[in-house]
Amino acid sequence: MRAPLARRGNALHAGAWWLWALGLAAAASRTTNPLLLGLIAAVAGYVVAARRTSAPWARSYGAFLKLGLFVIGLRVLFSALLGSPLPGTHVLFTLPEVPLPDWAQGVRLGGRVTAEQLVFAFYDGARLAVLLACVGAANALAGPARLLKSLPAALYEAGVAVVVAMTFAPNMVADVARLRTARRLRGRPTGGVRAVLQIGLPVLEGALERSVAVAASMDARGYGRTAGVPAAVRRTTACLTLGGLLGMCAGTYGLLAAEGAAYGVPALLAGLALAVAGLRLGGRRSVRTRYRPDRWGVRAWLVAGSGAAVAVLLAYAAGADPQALRPGVIPLAAPEFPPGPAAAVLIGLLPAFVAPVPSEESSP
Repeated sequence: MRAPLARRGNALHAGAWWLWALGLAAAASRTTNPLLLGLIAAVAGYVVAARRTSAPWARSYGAFLKLGLFVIGLRVLFSALLGSPLPGTHVLFTLPEVPLPDWAQGVRLGGRVTAEQLVFAFYDGARLAVLLACVGAANALAGPARLLKSLPAALYEAGVAVVVAMTFAPNMVADVARLRTARRLRGRPTGGVRAVLQIGLPVLEGALERSVAVAASMDARGYGRTAGVPAAVRRTTACLTLGGLLGMCAGTYGLLAAEGAAYGVPALLAGLALAVAGLRLGGRRSVRTRYRPDRWGVRAWLVAGSGAAVAVLLAYAAGADPQALRPGVIPLAAPEFPPGPAAAVLIGLLPAFVAPVPSEESSP
């Protein structure tokens, strides 16, 4: 199947990109092997490089990667300063230990720092960083406006708030890049504390003006207006939605806990059914039309299915060979590269070959 050139009519559904990215994130949450985590990040980065456009939100992927590196450094720093319960034997250095009062028993500030605790902190931080990279990939590939247009009517108001929050970071990154380019063309420095302060004020001012403009345009178009529905329908909607959420929480807990695995799947399915019924019934309050709705075609199924396949296969591998996906740090040893889970992660590359190719005008 050869990927066509992206047009308005064949654009990939934004929900497919999010399902693909969430599948990769779910796979990353099942392992702490840095080799597999690096492979997942590489897969997400390759797909972003192959299919992102020149839209403002598409430039935010680098910011998420930098945030992930910051998370890793912060996790390792906290582990060194606050200690770790791991009984490591390879002492790297010893920090001055600060005496704490009796009510802070169990908390340590300073002391010896072992290689085992730093490696464990690095593994844990790397997993969080890859989760952020997957979210950044979805943010760079899925247009927020198209995603908002595809949301169920009952979630439209909440979706507006989420989309506005999602577009804040990409727009801020674009503003910073534009201001740094302008300063560079004028021969002014773009680094240092003074330059950051001089760039930060126009960025905040632009974000505030854009927020006010978005609020005014939404109010002019009638956002937030709802239709009147009977009280019985409202109460039924609330019961179905609340019951669905409770069922989904119970089912998820049952899947994560080994002793509750028997009721996990039925509770999760029942919760999903109640939540879907509540959302469809709650959609009566939102009166709006949808212009040129995005279609969920074969390519959307392939993109979403590749992410789901990676998540399912990594979850199965985590149960079949937990040592390969969660390498131990005691005794300290180099992590092994499991070929089976690595091959499963490569399924996530499928969107780079089946998703429509961005046109040259929209390519970075």
